[in-house]
Amino acid sequence: MDTTPLAASIRPNTLSEFVGQAHLVGPDAPIRIAIEQKYVSSFILWGPPGVGKTTLARIYAKALNADYHELSAVSAGKDDIRKIIDEKSTLFSDGPKILFLDEIHRFNKAQQDFLLPYVESGQLVLIGATTENPSFEVISALLSRLRVFTLKELSEEELGTIIERAAVPMDADTKTFIIQIANGDARQALSLIDTTRRYYKDVTVENITKSLQDTRLRFDKGGEEHHNTISAFIKSMRASQPDAALYYLARMLEAGGDPKFIARRMVIFASEDIGMEDPQALVLANAVFRAVEVIGMPECGINLSHGVIYLSQAPKNKAAYNAYNAVMDEVKKSGNLPIPLKIRNAPTKLMKDIGYGAGYEKYTEEDLLPEKLKGKKFYKPSKEK
Repeated sequence: MDTTPLAASIRPNTLSEFVGQAHLVGPDAPIRIAIEQKYVSSFILWGPPGVGKTTLARIYAKALNADYHELSAVSAGKDDIRKIIDEKSTLFSDGPKILFLDEIHRFNKAQQDFLLPYVESGQLVLIGATTENPSFEVISALLSRLRVFTLKELSEEELGTIIERAAVPMDADTKTFIIQIANGDARQALSLIDTTRRYYKDVTVENITKSLQDTRLRFDKGGEEHHNTISAFIKSMRASQPDAALYYLARMLEAGGDPKFIARRMVIFASEDIGMEDPQALVLANAVFRAVEVIGMPECGINLSHGVIYLSQAPKNKAAYNAYNAVMDEVKKSGNLPIPLKIRNAPTKLMKDIGYGAGYEKYTEEDLLPEKLKGKKFYKPSKEK
């Protein structure tokens, strides 16, 4: 049997073969325009796994007849990039030098800083691919020089088209089963088919189920089990049960969950569920998030464990969270109510003459809410678990 992975053997080479992302590659869409007009620019492809990021990068590079290189930020470093920059372009390419950097969010700040001058000068056209929000994961100096294209999870219909293209015999129930398990990830769908046919020859629901031995498939980002596990994690901390919270933390990490995503949820939890009952919780949660950024897996699991135990044992109070929701509801309902004159800014003589800032005192017990809201209480500091 051919050892070429199924996903690689049917990978599209042109936009006409590409499935999905119509907002980027459809008529008058930006990536289609860039490819058809051979427009050279650096950009980031942000989206979930298996939706076409690598394929789009290769199609783009081929259209530009580029000197194309691929690296994974998981294993690559500055020396690998320097080698590409110093290397002479091949005789078969007369276009720009393009670096496709998969999982760009795995590069630390120093590594991203290293890319900056080459991207800025045009020596290197950078195409980054990431499953994480670039706003959090890519330094602002580099991000400002890249356009971000957001890719969407593939629809059931689009996945069905890709599965049919694989030309592997299966019945309708099996196809539906694969689509449901894949959660919008074409690579996962094709891997399931590939693994099953290699082990059992016939691709059936029963054989696919037997081949599903990797528990990591059950924690797909965006999938039901992902949401179930993070929900159990948060609710265990909320119930002040550190053992249960640690267990669900371990489940997520062992299944390949992003530790920074978990740490962000802990920062939110510190204000939402603990709040003013223990303001130090937010400080510690932020420190855990920073430690996760600096240290990385697997050691940052210790930092996460530290934070989980603290947050689980901390007293709970949702007053700050409830106050935020209440005041947001009020602002949406009442709109731009006039601000009392005495607390308005008065940078000009005219403003002072018409009463802006008049009578303002730093320390006052007077209600400073707009007239229609005077006496309204949003923050109710009573403890609420």
